[in-house]
Amino acid sequence: MRIHSMGGKKHTHFRPEPREEIHSDGRETVAPLRYRLLAILYDTLIILAIWVFTVVALVTLIGDAVVGAWVQSLLFIEMYAFLVLFWCGRGQTLGMLAWHLRIRSDGRFTPIQGLGRFVGGMASFATLGVGFFWMWFDRDRMTWSDRLSRSIVVRIRD
Repeated sequence: MRIHSMGGKKHTHFRPEPREEIHSDGRETVAPLRYRLLAILYDTLIILAIWVFTVVALVTLIGDAVVGAWVQSLLFIEMYAFLVLFWCGRGQTLGMLAWHLRIRSDGRFTPIQGLGRFVGGMASFATLGVGFFWMWFDRDRMTWSDRLSRSIVVRIRD
């Protein structure tokens, strides 16, 4: 973490140290984009399965087609809850676990950081991946989600 002064006020900024190697033993490195995208693909498949289960359950309970903003809102909340609960609880989603990725931050990953990571991810998708590809130009190899959540995704080497 870096602290700098701006206009008499101290500001803290999360910054992984050093650029490539996170831990001095070399077991963790900043996760390459391909592993991040593969983890997102795995998590997307899991979320789709949850959504199918939810819609089938709703149709069974209601006995008719389920449409409307409330259904979309429910599915959106399910996606948000899935991601943030895994990030805060385990430091990784199931997709991240499969690819040996985890979130690293200065302390315990919080729901507020989860909100930042989620918003960054949604903004990245809305801009056709610009927020993810941003890491290729960022001096610390951080995506928009990393910056907004003050955390970084690392790959753990065995």
